[in-house]
Amino acid sequence: MAIYNYVALKDNKDIVKGKIEAADLREARENVRKLGFLPTKVYEEKGKAATVAGAAEKAAETNADAAKIKSLGLQDRMDFTSTLQILAQSGIPIIESLMFIENDAAKLKIRLVAKELRRQIMAGSTFADTIARYPKQFGQIYIGLVRAGEDSGELEKTLERLLELLGKEAAIRGKVIGTLMYPMFVIVLACLIVLVMLMFVFPVFKDMFDSMGKDLPWITQTLMDAGLFLRAYWFLVPLMIGSVVAGIMFLFQWETSKNAIDDLVLKIPVLSDLIQFSNFANFIAVMQVAYDAGVPIIECLYLANLTLTNHTLKLKIEQATGKVQQGQHLSVALRSTQVMPKMILFMIATGEQSGRLGDMLGQATRFIDKKLDAIIDTMTKMIEPIMLIVIGSIVLTLALALYLPLFGSYMS
Repeated sequence: MAIYNYVALKDNKDIVKGKIEAADLREARENVRKLGFLPTKVYEEKGKAATVAGAAEKAAETNADAAKIKSLGLQDRMDFTSTLQILAQSGIPIIESLMFIENDAAKLKIRLVAKELRRQIMAGSTFADTIARYPKQFGQIYIGLVRAGEDSGELEKTLERLLELLGKEAAIRGKVIGTLMYPMFVIVLACLIVLVMLMFVFPVFKDMFDSMGKDLPWITQTLMDAGLFLRAYWFLVPLMIGSVVAGIMFLFQWETSKNAIDDLVLKIPVLSDLIQFSNFANFIAVMQVAYDAGVPIIECLYLANLTLTNHTLKLKIEQATGKVQQGQHLSVALRSTQVMPKMILFMIATGEQSGRLGDMLGQATRFIDKKLDAIIDTMTKMIEPIMLIVIGSIVLTLALALYLPLFGSYMS
C-alpha cells in the first residue's frame, strides 16, 4: 500500500486536500470519490530523489504544454474570463465550463486554450496549477489571483474581480492610446507632406531659381539640396524611415535608454501626472483585488508591482515592499518612495487605521480613475494648440523657402 496526496472538489465548488492510502493510483481515485469528493489531482507521495526527477519531468511537460497554447491578448483574456465567470456563477463545474468554451467560443485560440486546460485538469491538475504553466499567456497577476481564489474557495468571486480588473486595464489603455493617437497621426501626416514637398515640389522650381542668377537664401538652398538628394536616391527614403522607427524602438527597449526615458518623463509637467496615475491605476486596482481575495499584503505588493511599466516607479515600490517585509506599515513605506500621490497615501493610511483597507483601496481606485480622466482632458486640450503651432511652423518654413527668392528678385 502507498500513500497518495489528493486535491479534490467538494460539492463541485470548494477545494479540499488530503492524503489517502491505496494500492495504486486507480484505487486512490476511487477512494477519493467514495469520500464524496471529485478528484482533480491525485499523486503518490515520493522520496526526495523521485521528487527531483518528477520535478524535472513536470518542467519538461510544462514547456511542451506551453508551446501548444498561442498568446492571448487582453481582449482574449477578458472573453475567456467573462464566459468562465458566468458559468461558475451558475454553479457549473470547471471542467464542464471549459468544455462549453472549447465548443462554443468565438475565437479559435480561446477554444484551443480551453481544450488544453480541460485536458490537464482531467489528468489531475487543479485549475490554478494548470494556468500557472502558461505565464506568458495569462500573466503572473492572473495566475496569482486565481490561485488565491482557489485556495480560499472563492474562485467564482475571484473571476468576477479579475474580469473587473481586466476591464479597467483595457479602459486605461484605451484612454492613453486615444490621447496619443491624435498627435501621432499629425506627426506622421506632417512628415509625409514634407517628403512630398521636398521630392516633388522644390525640384520643379530649380530651373526658375537658377535663371535668376542669384544666390539662394540658406533655407531655400538647404531644402532644395535635400529635395534633389531624396529624388535622386528615392530608394533610401524607406530605409531612412525604417532606421528612424527602429532606432526609436531600440531606445524604448534597450534597458539603459529605457530607464533614462522613464526617469525623464517623470520630470515633465502634466506628462508625469499621466505616467504616474496610469501606472498607479492598475497598481491600486490589483492591490484591491488581491487583498479582497485574501492574499497576504507582501504578495499583494508583489502582484501589483508587476503592473508598473515605468522602471523608476517599479524600483521605488520594490524598495517599499522591502520595508513592509521588515515590519513597516504599508502607508509609511509607500510614503517614503515620494512617488505616490498624497491623496492615495492618505486613503491607504486611513484604511490601515480603521481596518478597512480593502474599502479604502476601492475608494483610491475610483479617485485615480477620475483624476486620470481629468489629466487626459487637460492633455487633449493642450495637444490641439501645440499641433497647430507645429503644423503652422512647417507650413511657414516651406512657404518661406519657396517665396524668399521671389521676394528677393522683386526687391532688386
